[in-house]
Amino acid sequence: MPRPPLPLLIYDGDCAFCRYCVEYARSATGAAIEYRPYQDVLQDFPDIGEAAFRDAIHLVRPDGGIMRGAGAAFETLALGGAGRFWARCYAFLPLFAALSECCYRVVARHRSACYRLCRLLFGDALRADSLQLTTWLFLRLLALVYLAAFASFTSQAPGLIGAHGILPAADFFAAVDRGYGTEKYYLLPSLLWLNSSDTAIAAIGVAGCVLAVTLLFNRLPRLCLVGLYACYLSLFHGGQVFMSFQWDILLLEAGFLAIFLGTRPVLFTWMYRWLLFRFMLQSGLVKLLSGDPTWWSLTALDYHFETQPLPTALAWYAAGLPGFLLRAGVAFTFFVELVLPFLMLMPRRPRALAALGTALLELAIIATGSYNYFNLLTLCLCLLLLDDQYLTRWCPAFVRRRAANAPPERERKRGIAAIAAPLAVLVAAGYIGLGAIALTATGNRVALSGLPRALMTFTQPFHIVNGYGLFAVMTTQRDEIIIEGSNDGDEWRAYELPYKPGAIDRAPVWATPLQPRLDWQLWFAALAPREQNPWLHGLVSGLLTGSGPVLGLFEHDPFPDAPPKFIRASLYRYAFSDSRERDATGAWWTRSYRGEFWPPTTLRRAQVPE
Repeated sequence: MPRPPLPLLIYDGDCAFCRYCVEYARSATGAAIEYRPYQDVLQDFPDIGEAAFRDAIHLVRPDGGIMRGAGAAFETLALGGAGRFWARCYAFLPLFAALSECCYRVVARHRSACYRLCRLLFGDALRADSLQLTTWLFLRLLALVYLAAFASFTSQAPGLIGAHGILPAADFFAAVDRGYGTEKYYLLPSLLWLNSSDTAIAAIGVAGCVLAVTLLFNRLPRLCLVGLYACYLSLFHGGQVFMSFQWDILLLEAGFLAIFLGTRPVLFTWMYRWLLFRFMLQSGLVKLLSGDPTWWSLTALDYHFETQPLPTALAWYAAGLPGFLLRAGVAFTFFVELVLPFLMLMPRRPRALAALGTALLELAIIATGSYNYFNLLTLCLCLLLLDDQYLTRWCPAFVRRRAANAPPERERKRGIAAIAAPLAVLVAAGYIGLGAIALTATGNRVALSGLPRALMTFTQPFHIVNGYGLFAVMTTQRDEIIIEGSNDGDEWRAYELPYKPGAIDRAPVWATPLQPRLDWQLWFAALAPREQNPWLHGLVSGLLTGSGPVLGLFEHDPFPDAPPKFIRASLYRYAFSDSRERDATGAWWTRSYRGEFWPPTTLRRAQVPE
């Protein structure tokens, strides 16, 4: 029996399924393995015989050793450098080896059916996943999302958490410092512990922008990703109520995973798919688990376009669609959030379908509502459901060249390289477990206790794994807080915010990809009594003192010469105008007075309104 110079995999050349699988193995192992149909080499291996070759693949090693069946498949991939994990499981786990061989025999007896199924799931040609273009493009897009997030918050930070802002970060950190010992650094991991001045806040924001641009141009990607995560986590904790949104924790979670993407691209691409699976599935589950009648009756979109925090101009038109289309939209939302997530964990063709459906939903949301970078980040995650074979078809040539010429991310020192790979595997294993715990507790239907609760509590300050789910209960009426100032208590002038509804004749404004955090926070404030929103005291005080940073959050200052003597806030019920009224008056909204939200307040009484 001859001994081949290279490992030789012998297969049935007349079997379409065998050829299909060998094509995958050839793409994964390259020139490290030689592949030959048994019809060409049968005379060289008379001891094996034609019947055995028809029954299973055989791997002949240069040392003369022979393996067959599932063991030969795993060993082929391992010798070709396509992964040794499964070969080690086969070698050291007897139960795994027995189960693998059993499955191999079942597949071998049903090759035609398996061939048809694989073509349906993987496509006409089965090849090893190539993710160089996919991951390169994802990191560039993630850099743009980071840039939008940092630039948006940094420009608003003086008015939100600056020394003369609504909730000064320095006061917040000082209060935490008085109440906790060294535990404070763990509970609130933030660079602002070093210095929480306006200059320090701006420096972290600018550093985030610089790191995002550096990552965009693929310079020191690992260092940039660590820095971006640390900077955004710092601002997240310093931002208090203004950084309490789901897009902030989603960016932190996605940014954390990106740190390890270059070390184990295939593994962490699957971690991102696990993230997107959880995110979308939880978004659907909370709607059902809440018991909200508008979701169960498919009428949620009858209200959503009008009552969402920051509708766009297209939302006005969408709200007027026929009822059957709006109900179809809710059904499509449930299909995307409750069915398609399971395709995200399947082979490439089902994943592509999930990516398409999710992308359509996200684009519809972007068109009708301003959710900053939230939906853009979700679209970036959808990209990782695909592989290079898909992206090559529509990516411009210059993008493909940039990705192809990008040097692979390597650890510069052997010691770091020896630690990075196993650390990435441990992080991935822990991430899967934490994600499963978070998924179990969706909608707080299962109270965590014991070890699961301890694990989630331990990692919570770093937001490595989070729970998600927006609009669990649909808001069916829109109340808006209109803030006004006066010098005499008789003539009142309204403070207009840049994006939230105010003047009824002003068209809804697109804010994407920026996040106007005061506009958003006031939408939430209108849903509850003022006592549940203590940050409003800081807003009222800032307007009464004429704080420049606070006034900078508004579209314009109705008192440009000096701050007013009185500030009040009224609650109005807003609704979209109908087409007839809009044609006649130009008004996009109608509104009616609901009552007093914040009583007229002077600077002396700003802290305790009656």
